[in-house]
Amino acid sequence: MEAVVERPAQTNTTDQPVNQPQVMPQSTSARYDVTIIGGGPAGMTAAIYLARKKLKVLILSKDIGGQAAWSSDVENYPGFTMISGAELTKRFQEHVAEFKDEITLRLLRDGIKGIAQNQGGFTVALPDGKQETSRAVIIASGKIPRHLGVPGEVEYLNKGVTYCAWCDGPLFKNKSVAIIGGGNSALDAALSLEKLARDIALVNITDTLTGDEVMIEKVMASPHIRILNHASITKIAGDKLVRSVTVKDEQTGLEKQLPVDGVFIEVGSIPSTDYLRDLVKLNEVGEIIIDKNNMSSAPGIFAAGDVTDVAEKQIIVAAGEGSKAAIQCSKWLASRP
Repeated sequence: MEAVVERPAQTNTTDQPVNQPQVMPQSTSARYDVTIIGGGPAGMTAAIYLARKKLKVLILSKDIGGQAAWSSDVENYPGFTMISGAELTKRFQEHVAEFKDEITLRLLRDGIKGIAQNQGGFTVALPDGKQETSRAVIIASGKIPRHLGVPGEVEYLNKGVTYCAWCDGPLFKNKSVAIIGGGNSALDAALSLEKLARDIALVNITDTLTGDEVMIEKVMASPHIRILNHASITKIAGDKLVRSVTVKDEQTGLEKQLPVDGVFIEVGSIPSTDYLRDLVKLNEVGEIIIDKNNMSSAPGIFAAGDVTDVAEKQIIVAAGEGSKAAIQCSKWLASRP
């Protein structure tokens, strides 16, 4: 497989009026049948289904596995009673590699610059100024971490502030850390860091944790995890590295400084769709609106996984949606001249 190691910039997403896609005067001969944007469970599954139909596929992604690769223990993916997100991602990648004649994979540090219609389908603009053409597109770009927007967050990024416990957890062995959030991603981070960190403060703005019950029970049973409900972070401080966070009690308004070596921000994510706002219809939170066939508002552009308005955001759901998008995309292509 071809692999160009680059990474895309993060984007914001807002609902914007949808215009007709710009038509670029390109050749009617597309290099690929389908371009897939995203290499997570949805994108990888879609690629496998398309390759089995002998279609030429290009995957453009910032990484392999997406958010699934960040998960510590995955206990609800059929066929595996327990598997790490990294190992599941490896299995996906090995499966995709079986179709080396049909699938080309590129990792792009700076992401794609945009998508436009051409006379034979679609043109994807790459950060190096080059373009790739395909007859159809499947958007499976998932989501990117949501930021807190507090002082010190940007200044201490990669100096103690991180958005990936699975990636950066080993850097905080025997250290004190704060995890911001109370949903499944925060609970997952707490459970993975429990094996490494000396102590963990879970800072949750609501009155109770909101993740899955089985994960809540594990977190509450851990002697290394301290839960601070109805609390928020107002500042991250340090010298060359993070040294403390300021915690505000949302009920009393009182603030106190909490010494920590690391801050793991797990307050959700937003769809990676900013580059699509003038191309397809998005909902109020920036997700791509799709029909039952995974088609967006732009014919020939399909979407799957967390980037869409499908209600549940789970690995198994993303994989299933990827297969649906691929099947419907292949049918759509077969119906074209």
